Amino acid sequence: MPIKVSVVIPVYNPGKYIEDCIASLLRQSLPDDEYEAIFVNDGSTDGTPERLDRLAAEHAHMHVIHQEASGWSGKPRNTGIAAAKGEFIQFVDNDDWLGDEALERMYNYGVENNADVVVGKMVGKGRGVPRELFRKNRPRANVGNAPLIDSLTPHKMFRKEFLDRHNLRYMEGRRRLEDHVFVAEAYLRAENVAVLSDYRCYYHIKREDASNAGFQRFDPVGYFKNLREALDVVEKLTEPGPLRDGLFRRWLRNEMVERMRGQRLLKLPEDYRQELFDEIHKVVVERFGPGVAAGLQPTQQIVAGLIAADRLADVEEFARWESGIKPSGVLDELGWEDGRLTIGFTAEYRSGGAPVTFRADGEKDLLVPPLRQASLDAIALLGANTAAPLARSKVDLVLRERSTAAEFFQPVDLTREKVAVEGQEGHFRQVLRAVSRVDPLSAANGAGLDAGIWDVVIRISSCGWSKEARLGSVRSEEAGRGRGGAVVGSPAHLVLPYWTDPQGNLSLDVDQSTDRLPYEFAHLASADVTVTTDPGRLVVVLPFHVQGESAAVLKLTNVASGRTVALTATLTARVTGDADLSADLPVDELADGQWRLELTPPSAGAGKPVALPLALDVSASGGVVVKRLAAVAADLAAKDPGRRRPAPRPAASTILRRAAGKVRRALKK
Repeated sequence: MPIKVSVVIPVYNPGKYIEDCIASLLRQSLPDDEYEAIFVNDGSTDGTPERLDRLAAEHAHMHVIHQEASGWSGKPRNTGIAAAKGEFIQFVDNDDWLGDEALERMYNYGVENNADVVVGKMVGKGRGVPRELFRKNRPRANVGNAPLIDSLTPHKMFRKEFLDRHNLRYMEGRRRLEDHVFVAEAYLRAENVAVLSDYRCYYHIKREDASNAGFQRFDPVGYFKNLREALDVVEKLTEPGPLRDGLFRRWLRNEMVERMRGQRLLKLPEDYRQELFDEIHKVVVERFGPGVAAGLQPTQQIVAGLIAADRLADVEEFARWESGIKPSGVLDELGWEDGRLTIGFTAEYRSGGAPVTFRADGEKDLLVPPLRQASLDAIALLGANTAAPLARSKVDLVLRERSTAAEFFQPVDLTREKVAVEGQEGHFRQVLRAVSRVDPLSAANGAGLDAGIWDVVIRISSCGWSKEARLGSVRSEEAGRGRGGAVVGSPAHLVLPYWTDPQGNLSLDVDQSTDRLPYEFAHLASADVTVTTDPGRLVVVLPFHVQGESAAVLKLTNVASGRTVALTATLTARVTGDADLSADLPVDELADGQWRLELTPPSAGAGKPVALPLALDVSASGGVVVKRLAAVAADLAAKDPGRRRPAPRPAASTILRRAAGKVRRALKK
């Protein structure tokens, strides 16, 4: 059987961190005879060589090559390319891992789209990964129509014939950014690049000891010498103009400007800060024309201008101001409608506890940075645009799975609003008002949310700031009441919004991945239960949103004997928005006993039973009295984190705006 994919893993002293990598390779959905893994041991001095030898002896598709230490990852990757027999080559670092279906999906996607390079969705655990690139699948991408240049790590799949045809190999020796040089050239030479975003392919991991090579402090002189080599590749393969400027902008933004901002700069020792600034200044004035910085966001243009003007003191002052700017959000609305969770919120940036303000200057909106006039004049002479493009401000709502860090953008309806600042003529703040309607069955790039805990995060992008915050700890009274579970889809999935403890942020529990569900029933009372005895029928009103009907199990347990009776139950939607749990009640079988109620709700997989704070007291003659178990209810209420966080009452304008929004949505139906 021809090998479809060769996985090349450079290895140097990974210790225990290689085990997750190995395990993920052994779990791949591709048949063992259709892929191979080539571990290239680059002179490891821990127990890894012996571990890899055992692995190769146990699995015919696992191979190991031992070589003397070369000092960096370039040579072992080249050794792996030379040994690879696969149609495609996937590069993996020894402390990262792959999704179980990554090789199969990426290979099929590459063949389907005749791609020379396949970029699989990355998930960062403690490490930054591209976000905009993976908003959607991109079957035919290039550096002009997609933000490929934001992803220059080597963790991609390359057609081997393509690498050989262009003699594409990594630079060797102890050096930095060899992956930038390699990947940038691959992008620019490829006939097609395919980006697969609907499956979590690659997990990029920060070690607990932070000993990944990319986290070590570097020598600025050597680093920016290597960076110039990446710029050389772009100059060689592009013409002067907007495309080249846009590609160069990636290095100016990520490798230079962002290193000179906020706490990332201020936490560096002063001598190293100066050395780093000096090398960045050299590259900026040597290699970048005005068109490169012109495409940056205003705050980034300010920093780039100060770098070009050789004004480190002002860069530091600006960094101190920026380090205090934080995103904030207020949850205004939360509730289920037609199987979707409506999340309404407002967001803005704050500094020092107060909203960030802007100044109107004719038709322009201006930032008000705390810089000396001389610095502002120097920036202006360089042509930097410091106007605030507030019409492009946006806020995203992201669902992030807690254990894997996988994240997915949700659709957002956005309104931008300018609010005048009292007592400061011409000054205003920008408030972003947003509504997202989350469909659990398609929220993961068209697929359903997996079982797990999904944290709700907002990310505000404005003026060159892109920062995120959790949502829910500050919420309106209406949103505080909106928490409630929903049963959606077939097979049924149980989705429960809840407040985290102690912060009170909003998260989603999919398919009972936490123990939060019992809290939803703490306030059930006998008035929520209807019992008829001829025929026997039990109906309990539950705080669930249900579409149509879903099957559940209701177990009755005799308090005295422990005998149990299982009833087939049905959850049915009510016009009030909650649900009826109904079941036939065998009154004769239950006579002369007290019975506690336990619900196993509909849920993918095996649902977990939940005790209800209710009991049926059945007399010998068949009469039924519903009793509330006060001790059970009190225990549930006491443990509910959501009860301890009072919510501010929404302003009248907010209430009117929400009402108008509901009317508009109703008219659209």
